[in-house]
Amino acid sequence: MTTPRLLSFTVAALIAGGIVTAACCAEALVPALASPVPIGATARPIEVLEHAGPWLTEVPGGVQALRGKVVVVNFWTYSCINSLRALPYLKAWNARYKDKGLVAVGVHAPEFQFEHDAAKARLAARQLGVTWPNLQDNGYSTWQKFANEGWPGLYVIDAQGHIQGYRIGEGGYEQSEALIRKLLTRAGHDVSGVPTTAVSGSGIEAGADWAQLGSPEAYLGYDKAEGFRSPGGLLSNRAKLYNAAADLTRGTWDLTGTWIIGPEYITSSSAGAQLQYRFHARDAHLVLGGPADGRPVRFRVTIDGKAPGPNHGTDVDADGWGELREDRLYQLVRQSGTIADRTVSIRFERPGIRAYVFTFG
Repeated sequence: MTTPRLLSFTVAALIAGGIVTAACCAEALVPALASPVPIGATARPIEVLEHAGPWLTEVPGGVQALRGKVVVVNFWTYSCINSLRALPYLKAWNARYKDKGLVAVGVHAPEFQFEHDAAKARLAARQLGVTWPNLQDNGYSTWQKFANEGWPGLYVIDAQGHIQGYRIGEGGYEQSEALIRKLLTRAGHDVSGVPTTAVSGSGIEAGADWAQLGSPEAYLGYDKAEGFRSPGGLLSNRAKLYNAAADLTRGTWDLTGTWIIGPEYITSSSAGAQLQYRFHARDAHLVLGGPADGRPVRFRVTIDGKAPGPNHGTDVDADGWGELREDRLYQLVRQSGTIADRTVSIRFERPGIRAYVFTFG
């Protein structure tokens, strides 16, 4: 099976030249290569979609209605910051060209176990304003048939049902839209009056500050965890009382209170348990899951020991307070001033929360 998250790989782009971002939450840059179709990808992508499912949001008129349309297929997962930052472009294209012969199709290929839940994926799609058809690809069957390698993965299919271009990772949106317009024109649709104004995301969907992005993603489960600095090291799969490290350098983290460190995530086992990480970026995000009882959990964020004030993220107020309600990515920090190494701390009022990965932007 294709590995869902890859930290580095060869990326094929829609147009030769330029730079694109690697897989979800792995903000390294890799060179783009000219190739319209991935090696090993299906020659019948519409047929693959016709046999895929289940559909979270149905294709109007049924999947067979995709035949004769220009189709943009977007592989994504709702807790991935790279997937979220691609959504403004999908929204713009859907609005501009859906009456001109374009159909956007999302393939929701989960990374974490909670994203396999179709109800949670539907809720996330509604909250994110994803109105186009989406299918749930828990087994990565569609992912494999497209030979996809990361999130977001974008594939442009012409009206004859052939892949004409693809890109793995963020970037190249102008070239992608140019290809969409070319294929729509070739299919007999007049798009000359459709403007191509610049697209920009807001809130959690805003583009990264790449010039200041000095921290890669940081997993917390022991399968991929690096940089853990609490005295005595981590204990796998058993509750342990942890203490803060004497000092944190960029890319390191620690725990305070009782936690269980599992393979995919860490779970708090005491009220007031705290997690902190030293990073360099404008934005800091954390993928979180709630306790089994389903009740909300309040948390408090500080930056270098102080309330964030104007540097709070979209899920936190100026005093640092936020509330964990859904299993998803939470934006903790959006710095508005000078970007420097900072320590973000998150203290949870109740036990039972799950923390998966820090990502940055």
